Amino acid sequence: MLPVQPLTKEAFAPFGEVIECQGAENFAINKGFTQRYHKLASVALGQPDDAAIINVFRSQRWPHPVALTMVEQHPQGSQAFIPLDKQPFLVVVADKDTTGQPDKLQAFVTNGEQGVNYALGVWHHPLLILAKQQNFIVVDRSGSGNNLLEVDLPASKQTTLDINALVAQYLETN
Repeated sequence: MLPVQPLTKEAFAPFGEVIECQGAENFAINKGFTQRYHKLASVALGQPDDAAIINVFRSQRWPHPVALTMVEQHPQGSQAFIPLDKQPFLVVVADKDTTGQPDKLQAFVTNGEQGVNYALGVWHHPLLILAKQQNFIVVDRSGSGNNLLEVDLPASKQTTLDINALVAQYLETN
């Protein structure tokens, strides 16, 4: 079973950026009616014809238990996930071995108000939510070339996540 740790900027730094307002540079705009939390993450783009695009992803919870058998990466642009529903979600990333292939998995749980910006080329699992359904703003790359690589993990690196236990734990604390 893969252990899950709280999502912090320091722990997630090797994989990208945590997107959250707490501790961020901020200032009032629009005659004081809006507080701007400035430059929470940067969109990395790999090619001159690339553009940053904004999407909404409506995700469904994976069946229990979740078998972590594959990961994906985006070699030509970063990818940011910002939750709209103030529900925690899981972030599963992988270190890279010496050949650049996914190695050791790590799992993080957000506090429901944090998002993540996966750095260019970081191996990660697709969205894993604790709610039955959850919506995200997703900022990523549009342009020529393939920006999605998916690989199956070798059997020795595959593991599972106990989604039911994580949901129960979340409900107990909220």
